[in-house]
Amino acid sequence: MTTSSIAVVGSDATMVYDALRNVIVGALGELDPSFALEDFTAKDVTSSSSESVVVRVLEALNTPPFLVERRVVVVRDAQSLLADEAGQLVSWLADPAPGIVLVLGVVGTKANKLVKASSEVVEVNVSSRAQDRVAYVESKLGEYRVSVEHQTALEIAERVGDDVARVDSLARTLRSIYGTAPLTFAHVAPYLGDAGDVPEWDLTDAIDSGNTAAAIKVARRMLESKGRAGLQIVNMLQRHYLRMARLEGSGVRGDDEAATLLGINRFPAGKSLRMAQRLGSQRISAAVHLIANADLDLKGGVNYGGKDINTDLDVTELTVIEVLVARLARLTHGAHRR
Repeated sequence: MTTSSIAVVGSDATMVYDALRNVIVGALGELDPSFALEDFTAKDVTSSSSESVVVRVLEALNTPPFLVERRVVVVRDAQSLLADEAGQLVSWLADPAPGIVLVLGVVGTKANKLVKASSEVVEVNVSSRAQDRVAYVESKLGEYRVSVEHQTALEIAERVGDDVARVDSLARTLRSIYGTAPLTFAHVAPYLGDAGDVPEWDLTDAIDSGNTAAAIKVARRMLESKGRAGLQIVNMLQRHYLRMARLEGSGVRGDDEAATLLGINRFPAGKSLRMAQRLGSQRISAAVHLIANADLDLKGGVNYGGKDINTDLDVTELTVIEVLVARLARLTHGAHRR
């Protein structure tokens, strides 16, 4: 290995820890960990010592390899280091000792100065776009040499949704059971668990397209995954339509002006502007009224029953949300672009 430092960075701690494990294995190669590996955790709560962990890390970084060609020094949760502690590691990174590989686990962004100073960066963030989730699933399964067809990867990505952090453990499980044998979704399904959450624009896009069936399917998926409660979905939809209300009749022209008015990125602002132009003030007002009524219903206004014993879903919550998104989708379906 020619690199002197590797930073594994991402916003999801589980994904960072999973990737870190694989990076450490790669950095060690065939070396015996008992001679070649020293593993530290920043702010280790299990340690009784009041001494900064960086003191021991620097000692390890500046100790030449013994009986092995290189040594791997790991610092987990490096984002927890104080500024002066991180500064000492940055100084080492600027002039690394020969035969030492420093591996850093950072839960956060690439703006972290330790990440910037590292010679190699492994980023483990995955966007919520469907094609990116599928690509991640295929990449992670391939990393463990788990053999699946593209269609199976599509179905796995659909089931896990935004909860891609569990794909690494799924891949390890499948590898331990099936090895490299070709797998179908029927082989994988028993190990997938419950459906994961999906991004909010899956729901708003379905509603904005007037697709009632898709809107109901996504809303139910959000509730089944336990990723969002009914009131959270209502608040999300309220925010979506209030943006349109601010744009409708405002005289805003173009995506850039819409972004400035709403204080959000250009792309979602442009979508809101076009929907406001399509729906008009009466339909936007009707949508806001429907959402307000659903909010009251979920806060005790109606009662259609408690939890369903088969699905574990609150029947009242499910009914209110499904009726709401269906009505909103129908409002859009009946609107003509102006």
